[in-house]
Amino acid sequence: MAEVATEGPVAPRESARVRRMIAETLRGRGLCSAATVRLTGRPAEPGTLVAQVNLLANGTPVRTQIDGPGGFALAFAAERLGGQLDRVLSGTPPRWAPGLGRAPLTAVTPIRPIVRRTLCVPRTCDPIAAVAAMDALDFDAHLFTDADTGETAIVYWAGPLGVRMARQHHVHPPRPLAHLPMTMNPRPALELTESAAATRLCTYGLPFLFYTDPADPYGRLLYRRYDGNLGLVTPIARERN
Repeated sequence: MAEVATEGPVAPRESARVRRMIAETLRGRGLCSAATVRLTGRPAEPGTLVAQVNLLANGTPVRTQIDGPGGFALAFAAERLGGQLDRVLSGTPPRWAPGLGRAPLTAVTPIRPIVRRTLCVPRTCDPIAAVAAMDALDFDAHLFTDADTGETAIVYWAGPLGVRMARQHHVHPPRPLAHLPMTMNPRPALELTESAAATRLCTYGLPFLFYTDPADPYGRLLYRRYDGNLGLVTPIARERN
């Protein structure tokens, strides 16, 4: 079952089509999960859609997001979701390379506003688990607390091997790095204010920026959205009983 919400110019036939395709993707894997699908049309680019699908697969959050011409975006979203579900349900290792068909959101732009703010308690884990979450959630970068150092860290898709890891301060490789297709960012995260981070991301055309805000001890992840504006993931401390 797929519940479809639309925003902007989206033809009714596209809603019906994606509902059918996602339902077939779930049914083919024996899932009865309810999926939430959001289709966003772009008035400035007629016929272009952003398709996002969210669901729980045996308790694991799974998300996919694709943009492109309507028919392509819907078919590719269903295909991409199927691959993610196959890995999650079978317990096979996550992918260790960027997915094909979706380019990172890189563009030099005027300074854009932060329109979405997400507060979270990052999961404490090793980079292998962080990559699995990044794959399942179809993120370009994933923020977590590094179990080895206790610092905020990210994993992200990058060469030369496929995945790169960055921490706030420590730049020594994680223990399992020798056995993984992963490299370590050799520089600590920059210390920036929120406005300076937004300026840097937009001026240099970055898809995202991991930085430490001087206002607190945590790292933050600033990222570019499909609408051209920015989103910010900010860690918060876990409440103690």
